[in-house]
Amino acid sequence: MASVLASKMGLNSLRRKQAKTFSVTVVTMDADLEFSCELKWKGKDLFELVCRTLGLRETWFFGLRYDVKDTVAWLKMDKKVLDHDMPKEEPIVFHFLAKFYPENVEDELVQDITQHLFFLQVKTSILEEEIYCPPEASVLLASYAIHAKYGDYDPNVHKPGFLSQEELLPKRVINLYQMTAEMWEERITVCYAEHRGRTRDEAEMEYLKIAQDLEMYGVNYFSIRNKKGTSLLLGVDALGLHIYDPSNKLTPKISFPWNEIRNISYSDKEFAIKPLDKRADVFKFNSSKLRVNKLILQLCIGNHDLFMRRRRVDSLEVQQMKMQAREEKARKQVRNDFGLTGPRNCMTWL
Repeated sequence: MASVLASKMGLNSLRRKQAKTFSVTVVTMDADLEFSCELKWKGKDLFELVCRTLGLRETWFFGLRYDVKDTVAWLKMDKKVLDHDMPKEEPIVFHFLAKFYPENVEDELVQDITQHLFFLQVKTSILEEEIYCPPEASVLLASYAIHAKYGDYDPNVHKPGFLSQEELLPKRVINLYQMTAEMWEERITVCYAEHRGRTRDEAEMEYLKIAQDLEMYGVNYFSIRNKKGTSLLLGVDALGLHIYDPSNKLTPKISFPWNEIRNISYSDKEFAIKPLDKRADVFKFNSSKLRVNKLILQLCIGNHDLFMRRRRVDSLEVQQMKMQAREEKARKQVRNDFGLTGPRNCMTWL
């Protein structure tokens, strides 16, 4: 068996040497992209190619994620693609996803494509219940998602049953109430009809503005143990580090905002969060898997870097993007500003 496996690996290596390229599939929230990559390419070469293909300039939010054993990892920019510890069967599959989340979507997401990719990813996370969303907000979010897809509500076009094939609400929300699919559609359509005048981009932004206030939005959770051996959850997000009871991902037991952390040290399997206040206790924890530790460290560094970046003057690149975005919006048809307070009423029916 070992000799057969070795011969297969040798054959694959020989094929790569002959071809001098390898094939990659990059799965985005919108489509699957196929690329032929050179053997010498580093992570940044592939990543930059994907970003150029998408027309994406706000690259700092995103990364290429891949599955490895029982966890996930992100492609390192300065390391050769083929040097990563991952399955080498071609095409090699990566998922182009948001790795870091903005603190305020309206202030930070400049390009329409950036906003659209975030919208699709957050919507998927809510529908798959990776982000908890209460029933009232779920209905309102569904109405904005429908508006983003179908445009303004038209009773002559959007007749009863037009949402029958759409996945609109988390199953948990549907199971909470004794309501038929037709009843849910009616509730969502009432809200949808009140969004008249918004463009697709505006509907997606309204969706994200609501979603960013959900407790689990943008949080990466990891199972950890403190120095006493107690099982806990670590949450890493744009604002800092949070420690949760495993049974409650909504309300942290304690939080460490980035601006109150002196440093985070990592040795072997143990992390230590040292508060800026030297009188405060150092919080130590560990994760049992080296891969998970590396992932935690990456997310801590990346989120902290973005936290600091937001508190500095925008770079010339970002200033230029914001100016171009304002000019582009000015060229678009001026939307009707009347009657946009209605959606608040949608949240009172449950």
